[in-house]
Amino acid sequence: MKTFTIEAINEVLQGTLVGHTNTAIIGPEQLEMAQSNHISFIGNKKYLKLWEGSKACAAIVNQEFELEPGENRALIKVKNADLAMARLLEMYVPESPAFDEDIHPTAVIHHTAIIGKGFRAGAGAYVGAYCIIGKDVTLYPNTTILDHCHIGDHTTLWPGAVIRERCVLGHHCIIHANASIGSDGFGFRPSDDGRGLVKIPHIGNVVLGNYVEVGSSTCIDRAKFSSTIIGDGTKLDNLVQIGHNSKTGRFCLMAGSSGLAGSVTIGDGVIIGGGVCVSDHVTVGNGVLIGGMSGVINDVEDGKKVLGYPAVEARDCLRQWAFLRKAIAPTK
Repeated sequence: MKTFTIEAINEVLQGTLVGHTNTAIIGPEQLEMAQSNHISFIGNKKYLKLWEGSKACAAIVNQEFELEPGENRALIKVKNADLAMARLLEMYVPESPAFDEDIHPTAVIHHTAIIGKGFRAGAGAYVGAYCIIGKDVTLYPNTTILDHCHIGDHTTLWPGAVIRERCVLGHHCIIHANASIGSDGFGFRPSDDGRGLVKIPHIGNVVLGNYVEVGSSTCIDRAKFSSTIIGDGTKLDNLVQIGHNSKTGRFCLMAGSSGLAGSVTIGDGVIIGGGVCVSDHVTVGNGVLIGGMSGVINDVEDGKKVLGYPAVEARDCLRQWAFLRKAIAPTK
């Protein structure tokens, strides 16, 4: 079990220490659930009232909050408690699942694959022909990398992840359990005789930039031709769908159950809420915020906040909702 003193934690967070506790801190916990050897955090003033009744010996708080630590308790005041908590959690990250041997006997590595130093593969992992695998890559059990893929350094695939043929993953990527990268795009057209559907071949690939994280059961479809592209630093939640030939910029966030149809272009720093749908061939500019459960059917300019179904500027949507509430309110 990892333990730290309050001084050691503050040295990492570089905050202002108020009060003191001599308790060895075993980890972070919610204010209501914390015990005397836990540290908690307060990033919103509505939780200040919980501090007095909490058993936590310490808390990370926003620097503007006025709060007394109490006896044998301490506060670390920081500019942003949420970001500080992320750094604290890094201190307490448990060890990753252990490998008894670097390459399990049941893993299959094609003889033409090029494998970098520090490569590890769990039971049932598969690497296909002519793949190029960078250094310090980890494949957990039952992961699959098909032929001619290129996997960057320090990338991790968790159990059940599948990387289809010819796809490219950058450095420091994390692919969570059962994600699928490079499946066929959803392309069908009615046949000439009107009696069936013609499948459109998708011969492109998927390219992930560096530091991309892909959530569990997320699907990124290969391009019809050329590439479906996920920009550097972009993070995709669980159950996200990325259609063929779509492109995201750098450092985008997509929450769970959101999706891009085919040939969507997303700028840098875009935040997409849960359950959002973006129609095909739409362009979303840099820094756009799309509220949860919205349906985007038109292009969105840089820096806009949109909401609703169909999505419009957030202020206009809120006015519409207010009008509708009044219009349907029962008369007295």
